[in-house]
Order: sequence, then structure tokens, then C-alpha cells
Amino acid sequence: MTVTATPDPRLLAFHQRLPGYAPTPLVHAPHLAAALGVQDAWVKNEVDRLGLPAYKILGASWAVYRELETLYGPFSPWTMLDELAAQLAPHQPLTLVTATDGNHGRAVARTARWLGLAAHILVPDDMVPARIQAIEAEGARVDVIHGTYDEAVAAAAQLADEQHLVISDTAWDGYERVPGWVVEGYGTIFQEIDQQLAEQGAQQPDVVAAQMGVGSLAMAVVQHYRAPGRTAQVVGVEPLRAACVLQSLQAGALTEVPGPHASIMAGLNCGNTSPLAWPYLQGGLSASLAISDAQAEEAMRLLARDGVVSGESGAAGAGGLLALVSGEDASAARTRLGLTPASTVLVISTEGATDPEAYARIVHPGADHA
Repeated sequence: MTVTATPDPRLLAFHQRLPGYAPTPLVHAPHLAAALGVQDAWVKNEVDRLGLPAYKILGASWAVYRELETLYGPFSPWTMLDELAAQLAPHQPLTLVTATDGNHGRAVARTARWLGLAAHILVPDDMVPARIQAIEAEGARVDVIHGTYDEAVAAAAQLADEQHLVISDTAWDGYERVPGWVVEGYGTIFQEIDQQLAEQGAQQPDVVAAQMGVGSLAMAVVQHYRAPGRTAQVVGVEPLRAACVLQSLQAGALTEVPGPHASIMAGLNCGNTSPLAWPYLQGGLSASLAISDAQAEEAMRLLARDGVVSGESGAAGAGGLLALVSGEDASAARTRLGLTPASTVLVISTEGATDPEAYARIVHPGADHA
């Protein structure tokens, strides 16, 4: 496929103005490389992104800014967020609304707090208490919806009005502008990776793994690594019980996976692929697979050996690559991806230990976690 999306040139400069900005580490991962049978493996470690334990703040903050700019701009030049907040004061009260299975909602709430706005976050009823408490700690109102993430998305959409701005990372009919900006916001990750690889004299990846919930991150990966002049293969990974992208690819059309989506990979427990992401996934993925919770746990433990604290969803990309090279069709998969002992792979650890008790239990089994 031909990818022609051009990122907003202001993107990186915007993120650099946010409190605590610094590029997240690109970690050389020899244990992962050995397990995959490749020369080099790199892990983009999003354990601390702008003070939050996941990458989602990049997309949420940019989407909020662009939506506010569209509705209330143009803004006068600003350097600090309080200068931007002052320009929003005449339009108050404003509330940012979203549905989440964890990290996106906390990111929207943090952005609202930075700008002096309110936040109303809807979550599915299987959300672990630690993630709800983290969102509430940002000052947000959290409502638990009796149902799945997809039902929380539908409920959030109903709250939109002049004072309530929905900042969703998935699209639906008539709602694509904001999710598009969310995806665009993730582009900072790849600008950083390109710079970090260049600084180390390392080659660009031959294979990139992208975990998939609604597909927004995978869309961003396809936009970057399948653009003209780039040759990386992109592998999409999702939970067995929420494999909406895989089932859609097999059906040749968007296909819903009904809930409940019971997986420890909470950030990926989505039953519907974003229609915005779908054309990129359908045309840009070189392989797509679904993995079990046990395979995600194996990847968490392996990444820990390389010094990366990766949560259940964060380790899914690595888990998918491990599953590919150890499955019954491993040889065919390697051939299809051009994966050789000289290859370089890249995975994005999208979150840290957002459920600390579960992380300790999985990565350090048998230890005293009292």
C-alpha cells in the first residue's frame, strides 16, 4: 500500500512544551533478540512518558489541543500551558469526556488538569481498581459502565454537547477528526526512534510489532514504517479473546467480537476495530495474530530480563513475535517477514506496571507480594 499521511510539523514542538518532556529510552534487548533468533532487538520503553506510565498521553494531549484549537482558536503564541489555559478561560466550563480501559482515560484526565478543564471518564465494569484510582487521582470523575469497553465508548459518545468534548481514540460514523489527531500524536514516538537509532549508528528495523486494541497505535506504526522509502514489515498483535482486527482481516470487512473480553491485556480488550484505522491495517500489516494471556506473561518476564518493566498490554507486541517464531508455522512466518539471524526488530512497550500487584505476581512468581 502507499501511505501518504504527512504529520503536522508542530507535533514534536508541542510535546516538547509539556511538563517533563524527554524522549523515552530506546533499550537494546539482547535477551529478546536471542529468543527471536535475530541480531538486534530494540524496545521503545514507554514506562514513563510525561510522568505517566504509558504512551497514550502523546495522542490524548495532541488531540485535545487540536480540537480546542479548531473550536476556539487560533490561539495566541504560548510557551507554558498556563498561558494556553488562560486563553481557554472565557470558554469555560468545559469537560473532556472519554471511554477507556485504562491509559487513554488517565491521559485525557491529565491533559484536562494541565489546562484547568474538567474530565469525565467512563470505564467498563472489569476495570481493576488500581487503574480507576489512578484516573481519579488526576481529578477526574469516573463512572463505571455495566458492560464492555465498546459499551463505554457508546455511552461517552452520548454525552457530547457544547460543554462536553469527547476525546476518543477510536472512530465511528461521523466521528473521525479527533481519533485522527490521537494517531497523529503517537508520531512523536517514531520521530524519537529514528533519531535514537541514528545516534547509535544502528539500522532501521526490519520488523516492527504493534499491539492492537482498536488499532490506533498500529495505524501510526503503518503510517511511519510503510511510508515510501521504508521497507519494514509490521506485525499486529491482539488478545485471543478480543481479536477484532484478526477476525476482520479474515472476513475481509470490519467484524465485531462480542464481549466480555476477558484478558489481562486490558488496554487491548476491544471488540471493534476503529474504522479510521481499518484501511491502514488491512493494507499495511504483514502479519496479524492473537496471543494468550500466558504468552503475554512470558513476554513480560523476558522484557524484565532486559531491564524493561512492561505491563500486560505493553508486552503484547513482544509476545506476538515470540509466538510467531515458536509456533508450528515458524519457518513460514520467518520467510514471509524476511526474518533472518541478521535482522533487527523493534517492539514498543506501551505501558509500565499499571497494575503493580499483577505485575509483581507475574514477573516474580513465588515472591512475597504482601
